Amino acid sequence: MSSASAQKLVFDLDLIRRYDRSGPRYTSYPTAVKFDEAFDAAQYRAVAEQTNRQSRAQVAAGGRPSPLSLYFHIPFCDTVCFYCGCNKIATKDRSKAQPYLDRVYKELEMQAALFDDDRVVDQLHWGGGTPTFISHEQMRELMAQTRRHFQLHDDDTGEYSIEIDPREVTPASIALLREIGFNRMSLGVQDFDTAVQKAVNRIQSEEQTFATLEAAKAEGFKSVSIDLIYGLPHQTVASFAATVDKIIEAGADRLSVFNYAHLPEMFKPQRRINEDDLPSPKEKLDILQETNERLTKAGYVYIGMDHFAKPNDELAVAQREHTLYRNFQGYSTHADCDLIGIGVTSIGKVGNAFSQNHKTLEDYYRCLDAGELAVYRGLVLDDDDVLRSEVIRQLICNFSLCPADIEAQFGIDFADYFARELEELQPMAADGLLTIGDERIDILPAGRLLIRNVCMVFDKYLRQSSQQRFSKVI
Repeated sequence: MSSASAQKLVFDLDLIRRYDRSGPRYTSYPTAVKFDEAFDAAQYRAVAEQTNRQSRAQVAAGGRPSPLSLYFHIPFCDTVCFYCGCNKIATKDRSKAQPYLDRVYKELEMQAALFDDDRVVDQLHWGGGTPTFISHEQMRELMAQTRRHFQLHDDDTGEYSIEIDPREVTPASIALLREIGFNRMSLGVQDFDTAVQKAVNRIQSEEQTFATLEAAKAEGFKSVSIDLIYGLPHQTVASFAATVDKIIEAGADRLSVFNYAHLPEMFKPQRRINEDDLPSPKEKLDILQETNERLTKAGYVYIGMDHFAKPNDELAVAQREHTLYRNFQGYSTHADCDLIGIGVTSIGKVGNAFSQNHKTLEDYYRCLDAGELAVYRGLVLDDDDVLRSEVIRQLICNFSLCPADIEAQFGIDFADYFARELEELQPMAADGLLTIGDERIDILPAGRLLIRNVCMVFDKYLRQSSQQRFSKVI
């Protein structure tokens, strides 16, 4: 399949309606619902040391030490957006930030002690909540503490990103973030329509958003992504198209166009959204189709899983070169990093093990105050997990899979190992979602919006469980 056709998208309403079921987003495999509290800090220390040994072996063979990735969760938000399903703490009390950061500094020190000093942080991300909830001085100190304990790049070659709420920053804030090392950002927007903003309790002017975008360009940020959500109350095809057109005109490098999953039984803030104001399922599909057409016409390519990017963006380039990766922050160009999660609820992946920190501030503080890591659950992947994870990664990142490569990497006979899965893919092939050949499995343009359905065929745990805790694929 050519590089050009690999990033095209066909919107087939009949297929979407027939395949629109609930399923994982595959920011990990196995998914977080399989994490187990039997995994503890002692196991985490063991897997960290194992990656150190592997890193030393690479150096001894003339290679580079294994790189690291750091994710920081800043859970606080000044106001709650009613659509939000993230782990956050809504408060206007900014004094809550410092006690939290003091524990983060302790965790940084404890985590750094587990990893060899020569392992450089290639990727760093502040997420939330709202990372810009903290003050300028706290931003400086958090980055200084990070540099004190980990080896960061000082030549702007690292991929250091932050999630921005344009209502929380000024051009001076953006200049500060660039100064302390950030070179990529994502801006939360969701929708510019005032009726939609009022219904979801996120009042944010176009002027605030575009001032932030222009400041980022002026300060030399390498990439700016904008987050939109379709399916919110009062949205129409025309109103959302107006927002998309403004984002295109502003020249965002990437867009994330998320489907709003209305799950008020799981997320209490969503109970304040009037269900009668939500667009119908048909209108949601119409909004998505119009968005895809406008972005495609403007030159953006579909990366997958709600993401679009300009053809020269590093994500688009990585997809064409089959080096794209996916983790808990979404798509990434750094597949070789061990990911260390810092902060309450943070998830990491070190070696072949996932780990997650405690979900409440009380438990998080208690562990760190006692000098203990805040890890409370996780999962060590077995050989089958690692194999299926790689199959799913290649499908969801590259829209293609080479069975011979999988056979060479894992020492299996692909057709024999995945005989049941290949049989289950046949109806999808008949529907034009994909092609199955001796040398390749390729996801066709009509199947890319439904890539989660294809990945679910290879999900052993989903097959074993009748429990549904996932959003619709579209």
